Amino acid sequence: MSAPAPGAPWPRLARALAAPAPGWTTTVDAIVVGSGIAGLTAALELRTRVPRVLLVTKGELSSGSTVWAQGGIAAALHPEDSPDAHLADTLAAGGGLSDADAVKVLVTEGPERVGELVARGAVFDVGGDGEIALTREGGHHADRIAHAGGDATGAEISRALVAQIEAVRHDPGIEVVENALVIDILTGAPDAEGGRPVAGVTLHVRGTGTRDGVGAVLAPVVVLATGGIGQVFRSSTNPAGATGDGIAAALRAGAVLADLEFVQFHPTVLWLGSGAKGQLPLISEAVRGEGALLLDVDGRRFMPGVHEMAELAPRDVVAHAIVRQMAATSSDNVLLDARHLGAGFLRKRFPTITERLLANGIDWTEELVPVAPAQHYHSGGVVTDLHGRSSVEGLYAVGEVACTGVHGANRLASNSLLEGLVFAYRAARDVAGRYAAGELRTTPEPVDRPGGTALVAAAARSRIQKVTSGGSGVIRSAASLEAADERLAAVRPDAHRVADVMAEPQVAEWETTNVHQVARALTLAAWERTETRGGHYRMDFPSTDADWARRVLVSLADDGTVRLR
Repeated sequence: MSAPAPGAPWPRLARALAAPAPGWTTTVDAIVVGSGIAGLTAALELRTRVPRVLLVTKGELSSGSTVWAQGGIAAALHPEDSPDAHLADTLAAGGGLSDADAVKVLVTEGPERVGELVARGAVFDVGGDGEIALTREGGHHADRIAHAGGDATGAEISRALVAQIEAVRHDPGIEVVENALVIDILTGAPDAEGGRPVAGVTLHVRGTGTRDGVGAVLAPVVVLATGGIGQVFRSSTNPAGATGDGIAAALRAGAVLADLEFVQFHPTVLWLGSGAKGQLPLISEAVRGEGALLLDVDGRRFMPGVHEMAELAPRDVVAHAIVRQMAATSSDNVLLDARHLGAGFLRKRFPTITERLLANGIDWTEELVPVAPAQHYHSGGVVTDLHGRSSVEGLYAVGEVACTGVHGANRLASNSLLEGLVFAYRAARDVAGRYAAGELRTTPEPVDRPGGTALVAAAARSRIQKVTSGGSGVIRSAASLEAADERLAAVRPDAHRVADVMAEPQVAEWETTNVHQVARALTLAAWERTETRGGHYRMDFPSTDADWARRVLVSLADDGTVRLR
């Protein structure tokens, strides 16, 4: 891939998915898409503040990425800690690209939101004094990570919030639709500035009843809380449903995206061999926070020579160091040594990890654990303001799908759950305030967008994942990114029109089309950023460039042409 000549277009992406016409239609006041910490919080906050809320989730209520979060949720809860200290650590991890105002909101409002989470029934581990027990993770200079069930924090938070939803499930002010994939965001006619306001969503509901198949839900507000993009890569800690649906749908609807190139590869994911793919077991950073060490395959500890915080350096530093050490030792992995922490401590503090390792034949109380980096978190997404508003009127984004500016080039450990919690609350309150003021009460008439439709065959997904992992993975270069873009461009986006290709408008194809569109946009953004910063590592530009202390914004023109600026 080479830079287009002045005035020449970038590639085009379709602005809608190929899908049947909706077989049913309903109207609500606000739609929340996703059931992780951000989506559940937004739905609970909106339930009593607008007349009718629809909560849509792709699987079961408890099937989002939140349930997989092990380490904890970061907040300045200790008397000797402070929001300012949390802010400083977050800005340091963000590589100079974090929005200081957004970070200030996060760290100052975070403790109160965690308190409300406890009031909603979340049970965190406590110390001998009866207060919430706090630990430390990479990049933090204080113990501020609250955890539950040892290493099952996300599962406990999800349990508590799902219970709150279940308690009001039959309330007339809220409807929950599970096993439903949002296909596209509906938009109205262009306004005076050319923007297209939200008019609802089309979705496909799997199951029986009057609302199965493809339908349309009309609403002036859509809150995206769809999680990450893990399945864009060959191996990830994300669940199978993390196919980038929200980011792709927002892009097609006209939203501006940013920081797509900043992908966080978790340093310590269980290495299960070169053929492993799909969701892989995560070895929480909290393990290193408790004192576990990283060794290369010769038994040498290498992180003290890389960073002053050694194993507790920010995740991008650790991941890149591991990749370099793997290359230096001609190996596929490094080793995590937690044996000195003691069998009793490991089993009590990390029961989930202990169980998963034993299921894979590893007793980490006596053995070294083979680990390697794998995709874990996406710092980029739909650009929002401090209230979750995107560039599209009526479209909000919260949680991992959003780009609030908090994370910058690299997320600080355990800030993700907090971000979802804090900004979901803010977005819901903003929607409620605007509704009370008489705004957001009229749903525009949906109008078809120009730019065509797309459908990528489900069979192409493994190919897309392999290409993205090889070209836009942990370490990148112009050559790898150009090769990746060329191969991604060769994937047919019109499989539904090709006679000998087995592809029909259905969930597997819609997800794969989303994976393909996100992979293309991410690869273009990574090619554009000619430096190394945070989660973006360029072999051909290994240094951080002060001139690149700015964002790469991605959007689509009316005809689907990708715009980078």
